[in-house]
Amino acid sequence: MIKHMNIAIEGPIGVGKTELARMLSNTFDARLILEPQEDNPFLEKFYKQPQRYAFQTQIHFLFERYRLIEQFKQQDLFHKVTISDFIYEKDRIFAYINLTDPELILYEKIWNIVIGEPIKFDLVIYLEARIDVLINRIRKRNRPYERDISIGYLDKLIKAYNEFFYRWNNSPLLVVHTSEIDFVKNPEDYERLVENIRQMKGGRQDFIPSMR
Repeated sequence: MIKHMNIAIEGPIGVGKTELARMLSNTFDARLILEPQEDNPFLEKFYKQPQRYAFQTQIHFLFERYRLIEQFKQQDLFHKVTISDFIYEKDRIFAYINLTDPELILYEKIWNIVIGEPIKFDLVIYLEARIDVLINRIRKRNRPYERDISIGYLDKLIKAYNEFFYRWNNSPLLVVHTSEIDFVKNPEDYERLVENIRQMKGGRQDFIPSMR
């Protein structure tokens, strides 16, 4: 990797975005930009009362993502790679799941004011997993604000992510099927993924773990 690269990792709740972003940042000696989930004061309330707190939660995330996007625009003289655990377009995935029609109209007006020139990623890595795998991972990490996530909401989110990335054409896309992968416990899978990332030249590719 000679020129500067922007790499983003995406996927539904519990799929392992942040963990993989940290690992890749070490491998590529990259600048790391992470989305601070715990900083949203409405998130726990949203999972308990989604209709009441959806708009506040969404707008808070929108402005936080805008703040992080600005970091991409700042030149980093010490790193040739920047890795993040989000893309700004994810905001709309959640908005169209959670907001009412009047809220969406207002949300789109705010979006058009806040979001300026879009970030061009050199590679987006989309992590996907079965719903039972996500539920187990969410339970294991045991974050207080995630305890009230419903299976119905998680299922809706998975479908929305799959549809979104089925249509994705803004950058090369590497789809990683993570249901049978543990990058921490199985270094071979991680090394294969890193090799795939190094060899990506464009288009869409699927990374499927080898059978054991």
